[in-house]
Amino acid sequence: MSPTTTATLTVRYFAGARAAAGRSEELVPAGESLDDIAAELALRHGERLAAVLRVASFLVDGLVCHDRRTPLPAGATIDVLPPFAGG
Repeated sequence: MSPTTTATLTVRYFAGARAAAGRSEELVPAGESLDDIAAELALRHGERLAAVLRVASFLVDGLVCHDRRTPLPAGATIDVLPPFAGG
């Protein structure tokens, strides 16, 4: 990998997370854990998104993330799913 290329992963926001972030997706550096990424996203977008992230579920490449401290691989996709009302 060249020094000017940064490995990334994609964060996709749904429902209230999309509204709080003000976008539907964004890129973040790879190699961080889900907990680290959530903290960075809260700093980027403020308390409204931070509140959503505290109660959201996260999928990594379509699978529920059980270990939020393991570094995520380049190219992964994280889906941020806030709690949904209804039944």
